[in-house]
Amino acid sequence: MSDISALSFEAAYDELEGIIARLESGDLSLDESVTLFERGRQLSSHCQALLDQAELRVSQLSGDARADE
Repeated sequence: MSDISALSFEAAYDELEGIIARLESGDLSLDESVTLFERGRQLSSHCQALLDQAELRVSQLSGDARADE
């Protein structure tokens, strides 16, 4: 498993979708499920942080555009 902080939003989201599919399959041991769930939570937090950063950038750009008007 790669370092989550180095993943792009798209890569983290794709991995998270894969984890969800594996967890939903029900074919994992309890330990595997817990490990994947933990990784999924970390990926989810990383994706949310990246989305928050993007939203802040858009807000700043929108604010800059309004200031120029």
